[in-house]
Amino acid sequence: MSILGKAIIAALAGVACLSGAQGAERGETAALRLEAKIPPGNVSGRIDHMAVDLARRRLFVAELGAGHVGIVDLDARRVLRNLTGLKEPQGVAFVPAVNTLYVANGGDGSVRLYRGPDYVAAGQIDLGDDADNIRVDGGSNRLFVGYGNGGLAVIDSTQSRKIADIPLGAHPEGFQLDPNGKEIFVNLPRARAIAVVDRVSGRQTAKWPMAAARENFPMAFDQTARRVVVAFRSPAKLGVFSSEDGALMTSPDICGDADDVFIDGKRGRVYISCGEGVVDVLDSEQNGYRRITRIPTLAGARTSLFVPEIDRFLLAARASSGEPAAIWMYRPEP
Repeated sequence: MSILGKAIIAALAGVACLSGAQGAERGETAALRLEAKIPPGNVSGRIDHMAVDLARRRLFVAELGAGHVGIVDLDARRVLRNLTGLKEPQGVAFVPAVNTLYVANGGDGSVRLYRGPDYVAAGQIDLGDDADNIRVDGGSNRLFVGYGNGGLAVIDSTQSRKIADIPLGAHPEGFQLDPNGKEIFVNLPRARAIAVVDRVSGRQTAKWPMAAARENFPMAFDQTARRVVVAFRSPAKLGVFSSEDGALMTSPDICGDADDVFIDGKRGRVYISCGEGVVDVLDSEQNGYRRITRIPTLAGARTSLFVPEIDRFLLAARASSGEPAAIWMYRPEP
């Protein structure tokens, strides 16, 4: 076993976040205040990723189970329309420079393009299989799309075509780009590892083994602290790694079935949305990642999006007994 693997085992065994009762003793805050529940219309089944068009204040919701993408007016707090005819829409990203929405489809491996203020269909790029997460590198006008049995497709947004592939050896789940560097950090849960990719050369440069934890799906990147933040499902832990060498810094307990994790740099917080029906809010400023509060939601409500530009946390709640599907809009406090 590698030195890193042994370090992960030791840290996961020895470090846990404080319990809810301990947090209450320190005077917990609500942290997120629910402002509205926006009904997305006739939506059933799983909801996957979300993205925003900031200029128009539009939210895009990949409604995988229904086979379409919902377009929500965040100011009017209503659904404008649905983009239909999709095949298991998963990843979504809007690129202002080319005024285009990109939708990755798991069912047919395509990336569909929608342009302009009306999001008119503008073609597709075929990747072959299970197109999933999308990340945008605005500086190079490129998109990176995880797909297939192990790769990132590189798309030139100005030419609307795939220009390269980066092989990884296992299907990529959550991944993040370092905006101040050239690295891409990629979760490979089937390989129980995190891959580090040089996005300039298109080559994998390192692989951090996850010996003591499995199912590393969501990931965030803390650019201020230079940390890679990963939520594991088994056991339910948050792994905080140095972006320089993958050294594990801490690993507090978190909620179960985590699917999204975000950094609130303004407040020094981490938001984690979990399928067990809660959102965990952690304080990252003291390096201990102490839980501030645990906010009850709904079982299965695990897809979320934090948008620092408008200071809102958005949670997609699928339909459940007694509750229709809705986008829950929260305002962080204070």
